[in-house]
Parts: sequence; structure tokens; C-alpha cells
Amino acid sequence: MQSPPTDRTLELAAGDDAAGRLDAWLAARLDVSRSRATQWIDDGRVTLNGAPVRKKDPVSPGDRLTVTIPAPEPSDVAAEDIPLHIVYQDADLAVIDKPAGLVVHPAAGHRTGTLVNALLHGVRDLSGIGGVLRPGIVHRLDKDTSGLMLVAKNDDAHRALSHDLKLRKIRRAYLTACWGHLPQETASVDAPIGRHTTDRKKMGVVPDGRPARTHFHRLERWRAADLLRAELETGRTHQIRIHLLHLGHPVVGDATYAPGREKGFGGAERGWAQSFARRVPRQFLHAAELRFQHPRTREEMRFEAPLPPDLAAATAWARETSGTALT
Repeated sequence: MQSPPTDRTLELAAGDDAAGRLDAWLAARLDVSRSRATQWIDDGRVTLNGAPVRKKDPVSPGDRLTVTIPAPEPSDVAAEDIPLHIVYQDADLAVIDKPAGLVVHPAAGHRTGTLVNALLHGVRDLSGIGGVLRPGIVHRLDKDTSGLMLVAKNDDAHRALSHDLKLRKIRRAYLTACWGHLPQETASVDAPIGRHTTDRKKMGVVPDGRPARTHFHRLERWRAADLLRAELETGRTHQIRIHLLHLGHPVVGDATYAPGREKGFGGAERGWAQSFARRVPRQFLHAAELRFQHPRTREEMRFEAPLPPDLAAATAWARETSGTALT
């Protein structure tokens, strides 16, 4: 359970290049919006050389400022005691192994029972994002995708990690099973993704979509499916699912993009595919590896999460009936 958040005080020294109005300098120095900096000044939370200030007062080299940053406001999202597997956490971030079936953000129809509700209850020392006591979701997973997610616990960490994600410094690898067999052991797909041209609830490969690139490597070849490692170079919505569909080998269990695909096989493969499909309760997609630099120390960090029981059981059956082993 979270302890009550408290104000924190910062001591700042203006460098030789200091110039301009206080509100603009403070916003730039603390990497916050100018309106937030102005609010702190108007509330008497900022002093300049020990004296009260106005937002238009100038800042000069050698000036010393004290800023009392208010405790984050309570979130309008309720904290809920939802089981949560926290792989790692420190003062700046947490790494979560999200189960399948858990929606990440509260939204219409999902105000409760989400990952954010669980994080508000289960993550310690949460100092808030944007002045509100809430976790900073750095990247998302679909409801029915399991695996590792990176969560920031304060503004500084959220800004740094989001910046690294934009620069593609955060590496994410998935385990997925696709129907059929890739023609080669490795494949890279570079195809833009955007809203589907006729079904706006779906995504697709479209000419005017956002750039998207995924690298696939076959780990095992089963009777009528492949077990793949998929590494994202970009992070578009449904990227792995769309790129495998684009290759003609959709994700096993993907009810949105490939419902009933197991029925398209002939011969002995048809029976195997139907048996395998019955053993996969949702899309076979798991975020298995996460690599990034710590936002404060810049230490290289790497985490792995094994397949959860539902996909592990299906994998064991596929291996046994296909005579394969994980490489």
C-alpha cells in the first residue's frame, strides 16, 4: 500500500548561462511545463536568494533558488488489490510481468480491474507523473498479451525512459507462435502500419502508415506452426500480429486477425492444428525479454520472463507431438 506522498524541496544554482524570466528558466531547468512552473511561483513555493519572487523576475548567474515541489495529487483511479508479479523495482521504476487478460489503462468499460489500478496499490514509493499520483506507463501490451512491461515511478524517470523508447534504445523481444512455416530461419519485415482501410477497429499494413520494422527468428518448427522470437525495432499497435499476418503466417490464437485459421490446413496437419488451437486459450504472444538503460544511473538492465503456464503447456504439447526441442 502506498504511503502518503509528501512535498520535496530542491536547491538550484543558476549557472553562467542563466538569463531571462524566472518562469521560463525554471520550466527549462526542471523539464516541466511553463504553466506548472508559474503555478509553483504563484503559490509561494519558489524563492530567489531567500526572497519571494514573481514569475517575470529575472534570473542571473550565481542566483540560488529553492523550489518546494508539491506532493502529487491523488489519482481519480482507485487502487485495487489485484495480484501483480513485480519482477524488479527501485525508486525510479518497476518491471512488471503482466498476465494475459489484464487491461493496462482504465477507459470506458474498464474503469476498474486494470494494471494501473493494480500498480497504484502494489508499487511502493510512487511519486507520480504530471503532478498526479499515478504510474508512468512507458510502453503498452495488448490485453491478451502477457509479459514484461516497464513502468516509471516519477516524472524524471518517465521522461528519460520515454525518450530512450523514442530513440529505440529500449529493446523488447517476444515469443510467439505462428501458423505454418516461415520459408527461412530468419525474416525481417519493414512495412508501415496504420488503421485498416475498411475496419477502423483494426490495424493493417497501409501505404500511409507509420514506419514499422520487426525481426523474426525461428526457434522451433512444429507440425503446422513455428515458435518464433520476435524483436521490435519500432512499437506500433499490434505490430507483431500485423507483420506476421502480412507474411501469411498469423499468430496462433489471434481471434481478431486470424479466427479459425487452423481449419485451413489439409491432411494430417489439419488435425494437429485443430488440436493445438484448442490448447492455446488466447493469442500466443508473450513479452519475454526487456533491455534498457536505467534512467538515473544509465546502468544496462536486462530482464527475462518465461512463458506463462497456459502457453507453456501448449508449447510442451507441440514439442512432444512434433519431436522438437527449444534451441
